[in-house]
Amino acid sequence: MKVLFIGGTGIISSACSQLAVERGIELYLLNRGQSFRPAPDGAHLIQADINDLAATRKALDKLHFDAVVDWIAFTPEQIERDIHLFRQRSGQFIFISSASAYQKPPASLPVTESTVLDNPIWEYSRQKIACEERLVQAYREEKFPMTIVRPSHTYDKTLLPMHGGYTVIDRMRRGKKVVVHGDGTSLWTLTHHKDFARGFLPLLGNLQAIGQAYHITSDEWLTWDQIHEIMAWAAGVKAHLVHIPSDFIAAFDPVWGESLLGDKAHSAIFDNSKIKRLAPEFASSSIPFARGAEEIMAWYDADPRRQEVDPIFDRLVDQIIAAYEAALP
Repeated sequence: MKVLFIGGTGIISSACSQLAVERGIELYLLNRGQSFRPAPDGAHLIQADINDLAATRKALDKLHFDAVVDWIAFTPEQIERDIHLFRQRSGQFIFISSASAYQKPPASLPVTESTVLDNPIWEYSRQKIACEERLVQAYREEKFPMTIVRPSHTYDKTLLPMHGGYTVIDRMRRGKKVVVHGDGTSLWTLTHHKDFARGFLPLLGNLQAIGQAYHITSDEWLTWDQIHEIMAWAAGVKAHLVHIPSDFIAAFDPVWGESLLGDKAHSAIFDNSKIKRLAPEFASSSIPFARGAEEIMAWYDADPRRQEVDPIFDRLVDQIIAAYEAALP
Protein backbone atom coordinates (compact mmCIF):
# COMPACT_ATOMS: atom_id res chain seq x y z
CA MET A 1 0.00 0.00 0.00
CA LYS A 2 1.30 3.45 -0.95
CA VAL A 3 0.34 6.22 1.50
CA LEU A 4 1.05 9.94 1.68
CA PHE A 5 1.13 11.82 4.99
CA ILE A 6 0.93 15.60 4.75
CA GLY A 7 2.98 16.41 7.82
CA GLY A 8 3.88 13.10 9.42
CA THR A 9 6.42 14.27 12.02
CA GLY A 10 4.09 15.86 14.57
CA ILE A 11 3.03 14.72 18.02
CA ILE A 12 0.30 12.38 16.79
CA SER A 13 1.51 11.62 13.28
CA SER A 14 5.08 10.65 14.20
CA ALA A 15 3.90 7.45 15.88
CA CYS A 16 1.65 6.67 12.89
CA SER A 17 4.57 7.22 10.49
CA GLN A 18 6.81 4.87 12.45
CA LEU A 19 4.17 2.15 12.71
CA ALA A 20 3.25 2.48 9.02
CA VAL A 21 6.85 1.82 7.96
CA GLU A 22 7.12 -1.08 10.40
CA ARG A 23 3.96 -2.61 8.90
CA GLY A 24 5.42 -2.50 5.40
CA ILE A 25 3.47 0.48 4.05
CA GLU A 26 5.26 2.45 1.34
CA LEU A 27 5.10 5.78 3.14
CA TYR A 28 5.67 9.23 1.67
CA LEU A 29 5.92 12.31 3.88
CA LEU A 30 5.18 15.72 2.39
CA ASN A 31 6.34 18.50 4.68
CA ARG A 32 8.79 21.38 4.99
CA GLY A 33 11.39 19.29 6.83
CA GLN A 34 11.44 21.61 9.85
CA SER A 35 10.32 19.30 12.66
CA PHE A 36 12.81 18.19 15.33
CA ARG A 37 11.18 14.76 15.18
CA PRO A 38 12.98 12.73 12.52
CA ALA A 39 11.16 10.86 9.79
CA PRO A 40 11.34 7.09 10.23
CA ASP A 41 13.96 5.19 8.27
CA GLY A 42 12.42 3.88 5.09
CA ALA A 43 9.97 6.72 4.51
CA HIS A 44 10.18 8.69 1.27
CA LEU A 45 10.61 12.40 1.97
CA ILE A 46 9.02 15.02 -0.26
CA GLN A 47 10.05 18.49 0.86
CA ALA A 48 7.43 21.06 -0.06
CA ASP A 49 4.98 23.46 1.54
CA ILE A 50 1.46 22.12 0.95
CA ASN A 51 0.23 25.73 0.82
CA ASP A 52 2.36 26.31 -2.28
CA LEU A 53 0.21 24.56 -4.87
CA ALA A 54 2.64 24.88 -7.76
CA ALA A 55 5.54 23.47 -5.73
CA THR A 56 3.36 20.67 -4.34
CA ARG A 57 2.12 19.61 -7.77
CA LYS A 58 5.69 19.55 -9.04
CA ALA A 59 6.91 17.59 -6.02
CA LEU A 60 4.14 15.00 -6.32
CA ASP A 61 4.61 14.70 -10.07
CA LYS A 62 2.54 11.71 -11.25
CA LEU A 63 2.39 9.88 -7.93
CA HIS A 64 -0.87 8.16 -7.01
CA PHE A 65 -1.67 6.90 -3.51
CA ASP A 66 -3.96 4.37 -1.93
CA ALA A 67 -4.52 6.85 0.90
CA VAL A 68 -3.61 10.46 1.68
CA VAL A 69 -3.74 11.80 5.24
CA ASP A 70 -3.68 15.52 5.96
CA TRP A 71 -2.46 16.00 9.53
CA ILE A 72 -2.17 19.78 9.28
CA ALA A 73 -5.43 21.04 7.72
CA PHE A 74 -7.36 23.44 9.94
CA THR A 75 -9.61 25.53 7.66
CA PRO A 76 -12.20 24.86 4.93
CA GLU A 77 -9.94 26.64 2.44
CA GLN A 78 -7.22 24.08 3.10
CA ILE A 79 -9.73 21.26 2.64
CA GLU A 80 -10.84 22.79 -0.66
CA ARG A 81 -7.19 22.77 -1.73
CA ASP A 82 -6.85 19.11 -0.73
CA ILE A 83 -9.96 18.05 -2.61
CA HIS A 84 -8.60 19.75 -5.71
CA LEU A 85 -5.12 18.24 -5.30
CA PHE A 86 -6.08 14.67 -4.48
CA ARG A 87 -9.39 14.11 -6.27
CA GLN A 88 -7.54 12.14 -8.95
CA ARG A 89 -4.47 11.12 -6.93
CA SER A 90 -5.80 8.95 -4.12
CA GLY A 91 -8.21 6.14 -3.36
CA GLN A 92 -8.88 7.60 0.09
CA PHE A 93 -8.46 10.96 1.81
CA ILE A 94 -8.28 11.08 5.61
CA PHE A 95 -8.83 14.35 7.42
CA ILE A 96 -7.56 14.72 10.98
CA SER A 97 -10.28 16.65 12.74
CA SER A 98 -10.69 17.04 16.51
CA ALA A 99 -12.88 15.57 19.25
CA SER A 100 -13.22 19.15 20.52
CA ALA A 101 -15.70 19.60 17.67
CA TYR A 102 -18.29 17.58 19.59
CA GLN A 103 -21.09 19.39 21.38
CA LYS A 104 -19.92 21.72 24.18
CA PRO A 105 -21.18 21.44 26.81
CA PRO A 106 -22.08 17.79 26.13
CA ALA A 107 -25.76 16.94 26.54
CA SER A 108 -24.91 13.32 27.32
CA LEU A 109 -21.95 11.01 27.86
CA PRO A 110 -20.20 9.00 26.61
CA VAL A 111 -19.55 10.78 23.34
CA THR A 112 -20.12 8.67 20.21
CA GLU A 113 -19.43 9.48 16.57
CA SER A 114 -23.11 10.42 16.20
CA THR A 115 -22.86 13.11 18.88
CA VAL A 116 -23.69 16.44 17.27
CA LEU A 117 -20.79 18.71 16.26
CA ASP A 118 -21.33 22.06 17.95
CA ASN A 119 -18.72 24.18 19.70
CA PRO A 120 -19.90 27.81 19.99
CA ILE A 121 -16.88 28.87 22.06
CA TRP A 122 -13.64 27.70 20.45
CA GLU A 123 -12.81 29.01 16.97
CA TYR A 124 -10.35 26.15 16.37
CA SER A 125 -13.17 23.63 16.79
CA ARG A 126 -15.61 25.58 14.61
CA GLN A 127 -13.05 25.58 11.80
CA LYS A 128 -12.65 21.81 12.14
CA ILE A 129 -16.44 21.40 11.97
CA ALA A 130 -16.53 23.50 8.79
CA CYS A 131 -13.80 21.28 7.30
CA GLU A 132 -15.85 18.18 8.06
CA GLU A 133 -18.97 19.70 6.53
CA ARG A 134 -17.12 20.43 3.28
CA LEU A 135 -15.81 16.86 3.11
CA VAL A 136 -19.26 15.40 3.75
CA GLN A 137 -20.59 17.57 0.94
CA ALA A 138 -17.84 16.35 -1.40
CA TYR A 139 -18.62 12.74 -0.48
CA ARG A 140 -22.33 13.16 -1.10
CA GLU A 141 -22.02 15.14 -4.33
CA GLU A 142 -19.09 13.43 -6.03
CA LYS A 143 -18.25 10.41 -3.82
CA PHE A 144 -14.94 11.96 -2.82
CA PRO A 145 -13.48 9.06 -0.78
CA MET A 146 -13.07 10.79 2.54
CA THR A 147 -12.65 9.48 6.07
CA ILE A 148 -12.75 11.71 9.16
CA VAL A 149 -10.69 10.98 12.28
CA ARG A 150 -11.19 12.87 15.53
CA PRO A 151 -8.33 12.61 18.03
CA SER A 152 -8.87 13.88 21.54
CA HIS A 153 -5.98 15.00 23.77
CA THR A 154 -3.14 12.92 22.31
CA TYR A 155 0.40 13.25 23.66
CA ASP A 156 3.94 12.01 23.20
CA LYS A 157 6.96 12.29 25.47
CA THR A 158 7.40 15.97 24.58
CA LEU A 159 3.90 17.16 25.51
CA LEU A 160 2.84 18.02 29.04
CA PRO A 161 -0.96 17.96 29.33
CA MET A 162 -1.35 21.19 31.31
CA HIS A 163 -1.63 24.69 29.86
CA GLY A 164 1.74 26.32 30.45
CA GLY A 165 3.81 23.23 29.76
CA TYR A 166 7.02 22.82 31.73
CA THR A 167 6.38 26.05 33.64
CA VAL A 168 3.75 24.11 35.64
CA ILE A 169 6.29 21.40 36.51
CA ASP A 170 8.80 24.08 37.49
CA ARG A 171 6.23 25.62 39.83
CA MET A 172 5.57 22.21 41.37
CA ARG A 173 9.28 21.62 41.90
CA ARG A 174 9.65 25.02 43.55
CA GLY A 175 6.75 24.25 45.90
CA LYS A 176 4.51 26.89 44.34
CA LYS A 177 0.78 26.55 43.84
CA VAL A 178 -0.55 25.50 40.44
CA VAL A 179 -3.97 26.22 38.96
CA VAL A 180 -6.50 23.51 38.17
CA HIS A 181 -9.64 24.73 36.43
CA GLY A 182 -13.03 24.16 38.04
CA ASP A 183 -13.07 21.93 41.10
CA GLY A 184 -10.60 19.47 39.58
CA THR A 185 -13.12 16.63 39.32
CA SER A 186 -14.18 16.85 35.66
CA LEU A 187 -13.07 13.79 33.70
CA TRP A 188 -10.56 13.95 30.87
CA THR A 189 -9.09 11.49 28.39
CA LEU A 190 -5.38 11.43 27.52
CA THR A 191 -4.21 9.16 24.70
CA HIS A 192 -0.62 8.08 24.07
CA HIS A 193 0.32 8.64 20.43
CA LYS A 194 1.43 5.01 20.05
CA ASP A 195 -2.02 3.85 21.13
CA PHE A 196 -3.58 6.24 18.64
CA ALA A 197 -1.38 4.79 15.88
CA ARG A 198 -2.62 1.26 16.58
CA GLY A 199 -6.18 2.48 16.13
CA PHE A 200 -5.38 4.60 13.10
CA LEU A 201 -3.38 2.27 10.85
CA PRO A 202 -6.30 -0.12 10.11
CA LEU A 203 -8.22 2.79 8.56
CA LEU A 204 -5.67 3.22 5.78
CA GLY A 205 -7.01 1.84 2.52
CA ASN A 206 -10.02 0.39 4.32
CA LEU A 207 -13.14 0.59 2.17
CA GLN A 208 -15.36 0.25 5.24
CA ALA A 209 -13.99 3.58 6.46
CA ILE A 210 -14.95 5.57 3.35
CA GLY A 211 -17.63 8.13 4.19
CA GLN A 212 -17.25 7.45 7.91
CA ALA A 213 -16.01 9.35 10.97
CA TYR A 214 -14.12 7.82 13.90
CA HIS A 215 -12.67 9.07 17.12
CA ILE A 216 -9.64 7.30 18.56
CA THR A 217 -9.07 7.84 22.27
CA SER A 218 -8.01 6.06 25.41
CA ASP A 219 -10.55 4.32 27.65
CA GLU A 220 -8.76 5.65 30.74
CA TRP A 221 -10.64 8.54 32.35
CA LEU A 222 -8.84 10.79 34.82
CA THR A 223 -9.88 13.87 36.76
CA TRP A 224 -7.77 16.98 36.26
CA ASP A 225 -6.67 16.68 39.87
CA GLN A 226 -5.42 13.17 39.12
CA ILE A 227 -3.62 14.35 35.98
CA HIS A 228 -1.74 17.01 37.94
CA GLU A 229 -1.00 14.61 40.79
CA ILE A 230 0.34 11.97 38.41
CA MET A 231 2.61 14.53 36.77
CA ALA A 232 3.81 15.71 40.17
CA TRP A 233 4.52 12.09 41.18
CA ALA A 234 6.52 11.56 37.97
CA ALA A 235 8.42 14.79 38.70
CA GLY A 236 9.21 13.58 42.22
CA VAL A 237 7.25 16.23 44.09
CA LYS A 238 3.87 16.92 45.65
CA ALA A 239 1.41 19.17 43.85
CA HIS A 240 -0.18 22.12 45.66
CA LEU A 241 -3.39 22.60 43.70
CA VAL A 242 -5.63 25.66 43.64
CA HIS A 243 -9.08 25.21 42.09
CA ILE A 244 -10.20 28.26 40.12
CA PRO A 245 -13.34 28.61 37.93
CA SER A 246 -12.65 28.51 34.20
CA ASP A 247 -14.47 31.78 33.52
CA PHE A 248 -12.31 33.47 36.19
CA ILE A 249 -9.19 32.21 34.37
CA ALA A 250 -10.66 33.40 31.06
CA ALA A 251 -11.00 36.92 32.45
CA PHE A 252 -7.21 37.04 32.84
CA ASP A 253 -6.21 35.05 29.75
CA PRO A 254 -8.81 34.75 26.94
CA VAL A 255 -6.73 32.19 25.00
CA TRP A 256 -6.39 29.88 27.99
CA GLY A 257 -10.03 30.50 28.82
CA GLU A 258 -11.21 29.64 25.32
CA SER A 259 -9.43 26.28 25.45
CA LEU A 260 -11.07 25.59 28.81
CA LEU A 261 -14.62 26.80 28.19
CA GLY A 262 -14.57 25.37 24.67
CA ASP A 263 -13.07 22.02 25.63
CA LYS A 264 -11.20 21.07 28.80
CA ALA A 265 -13.68 22.43 31.36
CA HIS A 266 -16.15 19.74 30.25
CA SER A 267 -15.86 16.04 30.98
CA ALA A 268 -14.67 14.06 27.97
CA ILE A 269 -15.61 10.38 27.95
CA PHE A 270 -15.68 8.53 24.63
CA ASP A 271 -17.28 5.31 23.39
CA ASN A 272 -14.60 3.72 21.16
CA SER A 273 -16.73 0.80 19.99
CA LYS A 274 -16.71 1.92 16.37
CA ILE A 275 -12.92 2.06 15.92
CA LYS A 276 -12.45 -1.13 17.93
CA ARG A 277 -14.52 -3.05 15.37
CA LEU A 278 -11.90 -2.20 12.72
CA ALA A 279 -8.80 -2.23 14.93
CA PRO A 280 -8.67 -5.27 17.25
CA GLU A 281 -5.10 -4.44 18.32
CA PHE A 282 -6.23 -1.04 19.55
CA ALA A 283 -8.94 -2.71 21.60
CA SER A 284 -6.53 -5.05 23.36
CA SER A 285 -3.72 -2.76 24.53
CA SER A 286 -3.13 0.70 25.91
CA ILE A 287 -0.49 2.74 27.71
CA PRO A 288 -1.77 4.15 31.05
CA PHE A 289 -1.05 7.81 31.68
CA ALA A 290 1.09 6.97 34.72
CA ARG A 291 3.57 5.31 32.33
CA GLY A 292 3.21 8.17 29.87
CA ALA A 293 3.96 10.69 32.62
CA GLU A 294 7.17 8.84 33.48
CA GLU A 295 8.15 8.97 29.82
CA ILE A 296 7.41 12.69 29.63
CA MET A 297 9.47 13.56 32.70
CA ALA A 298 12.36 11.34 31.58
CA TRP A 299 12.46 13.29 28.31
CA TYR A 300 12.46 16.69 30.02
CA ASP A 301 14.98 15.66 32.68
CA ALA A 302 17.35 14.17 30.11
CA ASP A 303 18.25 17.64 28.81
CA PRO A 304 17.93 20.84 30.88
CA ARG A 305 17.53 22.84 27.67
CA ARG A 306 14.08 21.31 27.29
CA GLN A 307 12.99 22.71 30.65
CA GLU A 308 11.80 26.03 29.31
CA VAL A 309 10.06 28.27 31.84
CA ASP A 310 7.80 31.05 30.60
CA PRO A 311 8.21 33.94 33.07
CA ILE A 312 5.14 35.71 31.66
CA PHE A 313 2.93 32.66 32.27
CA ASP A 314 4.51 32.13 35.68
CA ARG A 315 3.61 35.68 36.72
CA LEU A 316 0.12 35.28 35.24
CA VAL A 317 -0.53 32.22 37.42
CA ASP A 318 0.62 34.13 40.48
CA GLN A 319 -1.68 36.98 39.52
CA ILE A 320 -4.71 34.72 38.99
CA ILE A 321 -4.17 32.88 42.28
CA ALA A 322 -3.69 36.11 44.22
CA ALA A 323 -6.83 37.68 42.73
CA TYR A 324 -8.92 34.60 43.37
CA GLU A 325 -7.77 34.09 46.95
CA ALA A 326 -8.29 37.79 47.68
CA ALA A 327 -11.89 37.45 46.54
CA LEU A 328 -12.62 34.56 48.90
CA PRO A 329 -14.61 35.40 52.03
